Amino acid sequence: MKTLILGGVRSGKSALAESLAAAHTGPVTVIATATAFDAEMQARIDAHRATRPAHWHTVEAPTALPQALANASHEDTLVLVDCLTLWLTNLLIADPRPDIDAACKALCTTVHEAPGNTVLVSNENSFGVTPDNRLSREFLDAAGRLHQDIASRADRVALAVAGLPLLLKGPPL
Repeated sequence: MKTLILGGVRSGKSALAESLAAAHTGPVTVIATATAFDAEMQARIDAHRATRPAHWHTVEAPTALPQALANASHEDTLVLVDCLTLWLTNLLIADPRPDIDAACKALCTTVHEAPGNTVLVSNENSFGVTPDNRLSREFLDAAGRLHQDIASRADRVALAVAGLPLLLKGPPL
């Protein structure tokens, strides 16, 4: 089962993903993509870590997500990726910057081929106005394409709003 959970900041998307992982009877691996550029972001990362059971394995993959997902995916394992938009941000600000389209294509292929269950969390940022700067527009365009590609391959897609899942595709959470 491949599940994509989208939502805004503090929408409850990570908690929904973690509840799916907690219900899994086999091993759970969390692939975290966040990078702490300041103390506030470090506090967010620490808060996420604190919600995870100690027996879950965590892999930090700020840019090497396709490889980390391929390595962590096993038939009996649930892999929870949190989050795609932070990964995409890390790629966009990397120096040198990789080919974003190629990286997203590699991730989509890896998700499709991964054995076992995969739960992907991502920020849905496209409900607002078009930003006034190039990098922000580039980010939204890339995120929109990535979300559409992942959603087309996913068995289940949900949008988290106020901690509640709005099912867009597939079986209930």
